[in-house]
Amino acid sequence: MQNEPGQSMYQLMQRLFPICRSITGNGVRESLAIIKEIIPLNIYEVPTGTKVFDWEVPREWNINDAYVLDEDGRKVIDFQQNNLHVMGYSVPVNEKMPLAELQKHLYSLKEQPEAIPYITSYYKERWGFCISEKQREQLKDGMYHVVIDSSLTEGSLTYGELIIPGESEKEIFLSTYICHPSMANNELSGPVVATYLSEWLLRQPRRYTYRIVFIPETIGSITYLSRNLAQMKQNIIAGFNITCVGDERAVSYLPTRYGNTLADKVALNVLKFRHPDFVRYTYLDRGSDERQYCSPGVDLPVASLMRTKYGVYPEYHTSLDNLELVTPAGLQGSFELLQECIEALEANRKYRVTCLGEPQLGKRGLYPTLSTKESGKLVRDMMNFIAYADGSNDLIEISNLIGVPVRTLHPFITSLVDNGLLEVVDE
Repeated sequence: MQNEPGQSMYQLMQRLFPICRSITGNGVRESLAIIKEIIPLNIYEVPTGTKVFDWEVPREWNINDAYVLDEDGRKVIDFQQNNLHVMGYSVPVNEKMPLAELQKHLYSLKEQPEAIPYITSYYKERWGFCISEKQREQLKDGMYHVVIDSSLTEGSLTYGELIIPGESEKEIFLSTYICHPSMANNELSGPVVATYLSEWLLRQPRRYTYRIVFIPETIGSITYLSRNLAQMKQNIIAGFNITCVGDERAVSYLPTRYGNTLADKVALNVLKFRHPDFVRYTYLDRGSDERQYCSPGVDLPVASLMRTKYGVYPEYHTSLDNLELVTPAGLQGSFELLQECIEALEANRKYRVTCLGEPQLGKRGLYPTLSTKESGKLVRDMMNFIAYADGSNDLIEISNLIGVPVRTLHPFITSLVDNGLLEVVDE
């Protein structure tokens, strides 16, 4: 497979990385507008104050600039250098204060002295700056001028949606979040992989319809569910939450609440063959939007496929989660993993052999005329598939039983169907 999607995804990430995003505001709109240049997103606005289940859409936050000046007028903290420097949703401030007072509004990590932490205060009004511990240690006693040029207004929450129709109204759901400032793996890897999966899907014949959303984490998924839950429960057969898919350190899987959905089944099948050393988590390790999609009463079949899981890698939620942590190869690998899951879902049917006993393959040109080690394996794989194609097992179950990836079975199925030896029994 060509490397081009990995490079394209990384280039999109480079373009999105400098934008200051939050759960609301112009950063989200700007990011979605860039993604819309690649795929035909529909963008929606949900007004402040809208009730969404047990929550309410918050006021919209935007920021123009922020800095701290020392007594000599030098910027010792500068939002323009790194947008993580300002605590998310900080209220406006323009004050002079001594260092002792400023320290009450500073956040740093002693255990990671070079890192700027990512801190937010969405639902309690406060202000703050995030700096490295090393930077904090360099602050000298004296008066400081603190400026945060931000606004909290009656606005809206913004999200993007793409519905790609298929032959069936049954849906496969892909969700990613777009609400963090400049962090590469935790934030932007998900949207860029989802963007290029969407671009690929738009060019494929599709059995299923695809519902793909770019939302603010937590409040965005709750908002989206509050507007679409009935149709989603009726139509979605499998889904994946796409986050932390950009590094090369690991491949991870986090199941649905009970781990028994079609999404779990296909993810485990593909991982078994593609990444047998994958890291397996339980639903008790959840922390992203699977919390909403799998919650009681919602109960959607949404699992998470990741590289190194959020909260596990040391750069998580700091300025060290940067463009050096994520690679084109890491993005490409995640793209291919999700692509293979989608292809397996598209191909997953129950099949039944149409003759009694083993079919005579030779007279149909299905038996190799030259016997080699490889041809012998292909015949064994085909005959093993036929042995379990009794109408009771779907393709993923047969793949698991005979130890052959679904993608390897595709040519067998096509040949057997074309020769009238195999029929679909589940449609």
